[in-house]
Amino acid sequence: MARAAPLPGYAVFAALLASAGLPIYIHAPKFYVDEYGVSLVALGAVLFGLRLFDVVQDPALGWLSERLHRVRGLAVVGALVLLAGSMLALFAVAPPVAPLLWFGLTLTGLFSSFSFLTITFYAQGVARAGRMGEKGHVRLAAWRETGALLGVSLAAVAPTALVAAAAHPFAAFALGFCALAVLAGAMMRREWSLPAASEPSGAREVLADPVARRLLLVALANATPVAVTSTLFLFFVESRLAAPGWEGPLLLLFFLAAAASAPLWGRAAQRFGEKPALLAGMVLSIVAFGFAAMLGPGDLVPFAAICLASGAALGADMTLLPAIFAARMAQIAPNAGQAFGLWSFVSKFTLAFAAVTLLPLLDLAGFSAGADNPQTALTMLSVLYALVPCALKLIAIALFAATPLTKEVYA
Repeated sequence: MARAAPLPGYAVFAALLASAGLPIYIHAPKFYVDEYGVSLVALGAVLFGLRLFDVVQDPALGWLSERLHRVRGLAVVGALVLLAGSMLALFAVAPPVAPLLWFGLTLTGLFSSFSFLTITFYAQGVARAGRMGEKGHVRLAAWRETGALLGVSLAAVAPTALVAAAAHPFAAFALGFCALAVLAGAMMRREWSLPAASEPSGAREVLADPVARRLLLVALANATPVAVTSTLFLFFVESRLAAPGWEGPLLLLFFLAAAASAPLWGRAAQRFGEKPALLAGMVLSIVAFGFAAMLGPGDLVPFAAICLASGAALGADMTLLPAIFAARMAQIAPNAGQAFGLWSFVSKFTLAFAAVTLLPLLDLAGFSAGADNPQTALTMLSVLYALVPCALKLIAIALFAATPLTKEVYA
């Protein structure tokens, strides 16, 4: 009898990767501003420079992941060690060189290992889902993305929650991350020996497919609004809502809403189809952030409702679009390392693009974190946090609605 698919292992491993992804963009810049006085503009420039490096690195790591499939388990262990070590260096080690240089060096190690692990993990998911029968990609995605969202939830609030329990909450967060890396590696240790679905497929085969190209473009447009709001979330709560100290609870509410909604979006996709379900989630996101533009000091309850709605919309984005792309890769490039190298680059580039554009715009508007800001700076913060994501999401909806998806594309 075939061994049951280790879906809990996929959930825990996804939680680990999510803990090292989006929260780094939420916490690391503010941590280096508060602790070491590094400027927002300088941090944005470093983040953008690292993403430019990914233009070459992520597709190359996809190629490497495909070629290492015979020793994939050993390669994953090495990448996990680099990931955990980089997280410790970023948050738990006082910079032995200039803080901005240390920020860049540690993030280089963290992002490189994160990229390799993400690419390998999602490519392995294509092989596993192919052995799970009809709708296997949606079933696996529901487990994987629910785990990822729970990981984001934990990582987003852990430093704040640890303030009362630890003298150095970010160092404690980094140690907890290392423990999670050990657990995730142990739960997935047998999965890396799963045979590759085919011989390696190059990026050329992926980009030659019109549906795959369109899905990558949709992913770029659809991830950018999330990158914008993630970059500005802490500043919006602290300065626009005048609610310092509420960042952690609101982040937790946002990500828990996303995690709770992920299985529901999976069920909706099975009943109504992936495309209609995802379009519904994208429209929900626009409605939520449209209301956020009207908020001001003290509007915690309305913003909490917005966090619930926008979190639920994020659950659709994270569950359904990767499942559609993975199913398409199963059709055209089953050993999909380079395909997910492209996917990883698209996802991370949006975060860097947000950092390098938004933070300098806030700086030019006279915004200063944790200080009394002029009304013009606060208005700019509201426009960037709420209205810009709405406009970007409209573009993503138009692209996705025009993408010709049939049952054969993502069955």
